[in-house]
Amino acid sequence: MGLLAVLRRLKTTPDQEVRILLLGLDNAGKTTLLKQLASEDINHITPTQGFNIKSVQSQGFKLNVWDIGGQRKIRPYWRNYFENTDLLIYVIDSGDRKRFEETAEELGELLEEEKLAMIPMLIFANKQDLMTAASPAELAEGLHLHTIRDRIWQIQACSALTGEGVQDGMVWLCKCIPTRRK
Repeated sequence: MGLLAVLRRLKTTPDQEVRILLLGLDNAGKTTLLKQLASEDINHITPTQGFNIKSVQSQGFKLNVWDIGGQRKIRPYWRNYFENTDLLIYVIDSGDRKRFEETAEELGELLEEEKLAMIPMLIFANKQDLMTAASPAELAEGLHLHTIRDRIWQIQACSALTGEGVQDGMVWLCKCIPTRRK
């Protein structure tokens, strides 16, 4: 079952347009996740130099997912995409423990952005198929997610490579659509 099937089930208003911002450090798996959601081939993925956009019109929904590159030199440009964001997905490479501090800093900066205030956030603890992957509970504690009070959020274990956990996270995120700001 793909993302469109989930959206069809949760659809409440006709012609509803949803803008999802997909962020995270480079090599976290954002583009693989996006291709997995779009049911596209994930065998040949290259680092995103800028951004990828997937827009799909189906059953009254227009879903716009903006996948922005996560390289250090690109991150300052993330703020150019914050306007009119309805939902935020932050992807973490759960197996790259050396970069947990860096990802925590970037996430902290995103949470302080005025244009992203109150935006529901799904954190994908990606690459759970790796032996070195930190659990979602370990990540939540290390990122101090329990201190987030200005939005609803969820951390979801997943593997963008296998697709495991991706739909569970998207179901949660889609339930947040009616409560997003207008």
